[in-house]
Amino acid sequence: MTLYGVGLGPGDADLITVKGRETLESADVVYTPGRLSRSVATEYVDDGQLGDLDFPMTRDEDELRTAWKAAAAEIAPTAAEGTAAFVTLGDPNVYSTFGHLRRTLDRFHPDVEVETVPGVSTVTAFATAFGVEITAGSELVLREAARGAAPVGPDRLVLFKVTDVPTTHEKLIEAGYDVTYGRRLFMNGHETIVTEEPTRLDERDYYTVAYAEKPDTGEAPATAAFGSETETDGGRVAAQLAAAESAGDGEAYRDSEGTDD
Repeated sequence: MTLYGVGLGPGDADLITVKGRETLESADVVYTPGRLSRSVATEYVDDGQLGDLDFPMTRDEDELRTAWKAAAAEIAPTAAEGTAAFVTLGDPNVYSTFGHLRRTLDRFHPDVEVETVPGVSTVTAFATAFGVEITAGSELVLREAARGAAPVGPDRLVLFKVTDVPTTHEKLIEAGYDVTYGRRLFMNGHETIVTEEPTRLDERDYYTVAYAEKPDTGEAPATAAFGSETETDGGRVAAQLAAAESAGDGEAYRDSEGTDD
C-alpha cells in the first residue's frame, strides 16, 4: 500500500543506505527513471523486479505533465496492492525528479501512501571528493548552473548541473571565487574527475558540480591551530626531538631545550 522514494546515493552501489537496500529488496516492483539509477538498483534486485519508466528530455511543461501522469498511472496499481519503489540518484528530495511523481500521485491517486528513504546526495558527497570541510558556522548556498549560468553573491556556493564549465568558470573567476569542479563523483563504471582546470571539462555533462569559495572566507576552527600555536604542546617539540635523535643529537637537544624524556 506504499510507494517508497529511495535515494541511491551518488552512484556507487556501496553508498546506498541500509534502509534503502532493504526497501529495494522487499519491494514488489522497483521503478527506475534512467540507466544510471538502474545500474545501481540491479546490484540489489533481480531484473524481473525492475520496472522501467520513460521520460522525455524536454522543458515543455505540457509534455512533462503528460509523462508524469502516465508514470503515476503505471505505479499506482502496484503501490495500491503492495509495495513499490521509485529510485533516484542522490536524495529523493534534493534536486530530484521524485517531487514530480509525489505531486502527481497526490493529485490523481490520493490513496497511495508515499514515503521517502533519504540517500547520500551530491550536497554532502562533493565535500569528501574535493577534500573540503564545511565547518561550523559556515554559510553554503546551493544553486543550479546549467547552460553557462553562474549565480554569485554568497561566499560559498555549490553549483549543480554545470553543463558549460568554461563559461561558468569565467564568470565565477571574474566575481572573485576560487573554483573546484567534479564530474560523475562516486559513480560506478565512470571516470571521476576533480579539477580546478576548466579546460579538462570542455565536454558538456549534466553530472558536473562546482564548489566556489571566496578567498579568506569564514573563521578557522580552533583545532586548526594545533602544532603552530605553541612549541611545548608535544607536537612541534616531539617532531624536532625526533629529528635530533635520528641525527644522534637527541641528548644535546633535550639539554638545550630543557625537555624531559
